[in-house]
Amino acid sequence: MALEACGSGHWWARKIKAVGHEVVLLHAKFIRPFVQTNKTDAADARAIWTAVQQPEMRTVAAKTEDQQAMLSLHRMRALLVKFRTMQVNQLRGLLYEFGATFRAGRVAGLAEIRARMVELEEALPGTLIGSLQDQLQRIEALEQDINRLEQQIGAWQKQEAACRAIAAVPGIGKLTATALVATMGDAKTFKSGREFASFLGLVPRQSGTGGKIRLGSISKRGDPYLRTLDSWRAISALSRQGTDAMAERFGHDDRLTWRRWHWPTRWHERHGRFWLMAENISATMRA
Repeated sequence: MALEACGSGHWWARKIKAVGHEVVLLHAKFIRPFVQTNKTDAADARAIWTAVQQPEMRTVAAKTEDQQAMLSLHRMRALLVKFRTMQVNQLRGLLYEFGATFRAGRVAGLAEIRARMVELEEALPGTLIGSLQDQLQRIEALEQDINRLEQQIGAWQKQEAACRAIAAVPGIGKLTATALVATMGDAKTFKSGREFASFLGLVPRQSGTGGKIRLGSISKRGDPYLRTLDSWRAISALSRQGTDAMAERFGHDDRLTWRRWHWPTRWHERHGRFWLMAENISATMRA
């Protein structure tokens, strides 16, 4: 049976599999070109039937309940982080209007605001002080909520063998490891690490005619959240592990491991950081 990977699509896939059917999930962007008339339920059903019969049609791996639950925790955390950032930025902006400046960085800035409360109470209008303290309490509550979600994510990462294996790669922590495992579904869906990098959108755009193919900028077509985690992870791995550090850790004798983790410095010099992200993720999946 073929289904569109839309809302509740993974739940339907699990239910249909439970009664013994084989289920194929298709991305909506691959179905839309086969809708020949106005968008109706009948037209969508015919488009799905046509699309699933196309050779080399790419499918979406059905996620388990645990994988969907983990992605839900990641979405909740991402929204709370966004709220926290908005609250902190607003706090800085409002206090700056009264001539109060603080150190850069969220942690350092909030610590300085709390340390200078007596000074702020004297410099700011009384009507603002109460609201300032309330906003600091809201930020603290957001911090606690984010920490609780990260604890749940960390507990799942310790239980899953795939997460533990991915977390062993330099630069990958619990957030990236759990997001990777939860997003990819069944890893066997991807033929190679490069195909998974393409799934994330970390491949160049291609434009070809007359047998000539031109590579453009990074396409950024995949999951923005997962691509962001992987991109910062690649940059972190490059910045923290220089050539000497990698040589000391792995040794020159282990040629396979050396080649796997020695290439980023030279690649970054030739191609820049965005090409590095794609190749670093490909190496991670091959590892």
